[in-house]
Order: sequence, then C-alpha cells, then structure tokens
Amino acid sequence: MASRLQLDDDASVLLRVTHSNIKRFLVDVRFSLEMSVEAVKEKLWKKCGTSVGSMLLELYDDAGSKICDLCDNGGSLGFYSPLDGYHINIIDVDPSSVSSGGWLEDTSLVEKYKISEDSYNKLDVNFRKFKEKILLQNAMTQENKLSENYMEEFCKNIKVGDRCEIDPGEKRGIVKFVGKAENVAPGFWIGVQLDEPLGKHDGMIKGKRYFECPPQHGILLRPDKVKVGDYPERDLFDEDEI
Repeated sequence: MASRLQLDDDASVLLRVTHSNIKRFLVDVRFSLEMSVEAVKEKLWKKCGTSVGSMLLELYDDAGSKICDLCDNGGSLGFYSPLDGYHINIIDVDPSSVSSGGWLEDTSLVEKYKISEDSYNKLDVNFRKFKEKILLQNAMTQENKLSENYMEEFCKNIKVGDRCEIDPGEKRGIVKFVGKAENVAPGFWIGVQLDEPLGKHDGMIKGKRYFECPPQHGILLRPDKVKVGDYPERDLFDEDEI
C-alpha cells in the first residue's frame, strides 16, 4: 500500500537525525520521499556505522513528539508524511554494537597503549628525540646570531687574577681566563677556578685548554655572571654551627 503512494518526482524532505548511542551525533540529511525505509537506513548506515539490520528508526515532529516507528522496510518514506524540521532517531538494537556503552565518544573507555621507558628510548625516532633535536637547532641558530664581540663590554673591569663571585649561586673563586672561546660559542667568556670542587672541569673544554685548575674546580661562563672585588675565600669553620 505504501509503495503505491504517488509523489512528485523531485519531492524531498530535510530531516534532523540523532542516534540513541552517540549523543553528539546530530546531522541534517535530505531524503527523497520516494526512498524506501530500507534505502533510508542504507544512507544512514554510511553516516553512523549502525548496520541496517540493527537499525530501528523513530520519526518525531518538529515539537519533539513521536509520530511512529518506520518499521516497513519496503514502504516509502513519503508514506509517513514527514515534513522539513522533523527528525529521525536511530536506535541501535545490537547490544554488541561498537556504538553501545559510549565507546565511540568516551576515550577513557579505550585501553591505552603503553611502552616502557627503555623501549621508548631505543626507538630510532620518538617525540623526545625530536624535541631535543629542535632545541639544539634553536640553540645553535641563536648562537650563530651572536657577534664575535658579544659581551666584550662586560670584560673591561675583569682581569686574570681577580677574586670574584658568581651570580647566581654566590660561588667564589679566582679569574683564570678572559677572552673568546670559539669552540663553545661566539663572544667573550670568563674562566674561573672555584674555591671548592663545584665546577665542571679542570680548564679543558671540548678538547681545548683555556686555563689550568684542579679537577672539578673550573667553570666557563659569560662575563655578566661574574662580579669581581673583595671576595676572600670563605672559612667553612668560621660559619655558625647548625
């Protein structure tokens, strides 16, 4: 009976479509009124993933009142007299459907892939190595932008043999080198022999010796980090007892 309904050749309707299991699924779809209910389901299957055999369609008017179920797969959509602004709600009746239980929306339900720290570090390419590479490239680019006389003005009052204090940290020592360190970075540097073994080397940096000092007493830093003046060695035994 529904298949005999006479419709205009270009008759169509714009319907809003929702899904019982996918709360965020909300689309407007234009259907030909001559389409069979089964053809409507085929079209919706491509949009929501619910199989035709697991799909029950409900038709609602523009006020949200349910009109009927579209249960005759062979009947035409036009038989149910839908109008623009009506909506179809898809009910997925398959309890094992991938859309059931919120699996398509709630990512917390999906088991996350985990990799050990050791395995991650062994990867030829990973985000951590990529980030380190970019940071190194940026640092090299920044260094290449520095002039050969970078921070020369800070060296005017600093000479080898001066007592000094390093800021920050307030570590004290004696100036052992003032000048350029081309194999480190452009500009001027200060080499300091610290009073205590809180340094990084013995004055040898990247295969080149800039000054002599005991192991772990040497440090190379920019002139703006060095203050020269009356900074005698601290007497550790003269400190208040704690």
